[in-house]
Amino acid sequence: MILNIETATKNCSVSIAEEGKTIALKELNDGNYSHAEKLHELIEQVVLEAQISLSDLKAIAVSKGPGSYTGLRIGVSAAKGLCFALDIPLISTNTLQSLALSVSIEKGYKIPLLDARRMEVYSQVFNEKTEKIREVYAEIITSESFSEFLNADKVCFFGDGAEKCKAIINHKNAVFIDNKFPSAKEMSVLSHEKYGNNDFEDVAYFEPFYLKEFLGAIPKK
Repeated sequence: MILNIETATKNCSVSIAEEGKTIALKELNDGNYSHAEKLHELIEQVVLEAQISLSDLKAIAVSKGPGSYTGLRIGVSAAKGLCFALDIPLISTNTLQSLALSVSIEKGYKIPLLDARRMEVYSQVFNEKTEKIREVYAEIITSESFSEFLNADKVCFFGDGAEKCKAIINHKNAVFIDNKFPSAKEMSVLSHEKYGNNDFEDVAYFEPFYLKEFLGAIPKK
């Protein structure tokens, strides 16, 4: 039994997985970052739905990013607290990889995109088997973005960063899927694989994968 926590975007998502299969899932995506208020409530609900107790858990998995700075910190803090309290290992999963698992294609490329403010996105490229083709980048979208993949085959774009690409990337091989967010549901298979490989994080020193430095707003006097 593994508890999966996904807070990298506006979708606050929690699941319980048994042997890599999701047996309970609770999500909230109300357009706001209400993770601080809702995350622990969702954890309680998903444990009740799975009809288990926290002591049954063998590990806690958290989405490590990239994504919202604040959202990632909330998820990681909750995961660390549970690991310390239950004395169980911490697992981290790639946010873009779990998002890529939510889309199935027969051939071509899958490119999950997460909003990184203005015209910038976090992206990674996968093939139809969700095998990694290119590492995670933070990049500014232009009309030439992802041209090497678009000129080679169909490319499926999705995630909350895909919307800003629609008006700029005009290519016959570009396909856009709406309303896709990272979910703890797809984390289940990834966390199970890492658990089997004893691929754990140092609970005391683990930090989210921010990719970019946090830029806070300048207060107005």
